[in-house]
Amino acid sequence: MSSRSCDASAESSRPADPVHPAGTAGSVAPGAPPHPAVPPPGGSATAGSRTASLAGARPRAVLRVLVGLAAVVVTVLALGPPGPAAAAEPAPPAGPAPPARPPGAGIPAPGADYSWPLLPAPAVTALFRKPAFRFGRGHRGADLAGTPGQAVLVAREGVVVFAGRIAGRGVVSVDHPDGLRSTYEPVTAGVAAGDRLAGGDPVGALEPGHPGCPVAACLHWGVRRERLDHLDPLVLLRPPRVRLLPWDGAPDPPDPVVLSLPAPVPATPAAG
Repeated sequence: MSSRSCDASAESSRPADPVHPAGTAGSVAPGAPPHPAVPPPGGSATAGSRTASLAGARPRAVLRVLVGLAAVVVTVLALGPPGPAAAAEPAPPAGPAPPARPPGAGIPAPGADYSWPLLPAPAVTALFRKPAFRFGRGHRGADLAGTPGQAVLVAREGVVVFAGRIAGRGVVSVDHPDGLRSTYEPVTAGVAAGDRLAGGDPVGALEPGHPGCPVAACLHWGVRRERLDHLDPLVLLRPPRVRLLPWDGAPDPPDPVVLSLPAPVPATPAAG
């Protein structure tokens, strides 16, 4: 048999290449790169596992979003719906304005640092009576005759430490630079704690009804040093008393000077 017949028989025994119609996935256009090789069976399994993992991750992401939304809803419900804006509370009514400062207020008594808390200078209806002991009976102040609504004046410059009511009585207390505290009652206060006052400034209006008052209204004027050391307020209207005290630094007096007198001369008897 010739070599040509052997080659023909070999070509006929070779399997024919699959022929793809034009435009199908298996067709290769002239001059185009060769079609990628079909992945092996193992490659198709890997792609399937990735698809399965992505499919499982999506539900978890959705679940997380739902849980977050549920937490927001629960928080909103716990806080409750926003109510109407709270109405602003009305400001407390302002206290009554103190009476006008009368002419001559704040002028100290001659030689003193304090002035009368009522003008003109009032009559004294009850004097100060110092208690025999700390909590004993007495009259811890002086009562001054006045009229209801009259201006009550601070006797010296100072700072208001109390202005209000005690047992139904209006009381104003003022601390002064010398360490004393003066008290005025019964008074409808026109000042507040912390106010700084000049001497003679009004602290309020005199109220009627002071016990034992023989006129329409009386001012009880008290003064104390420290907590329970009550003083006579009328003393503050007097000039200070001057007293001479021994001076520890005074030089010692000089020694007394002794004068020696000459001895008397005996008299000579006259010649007879």
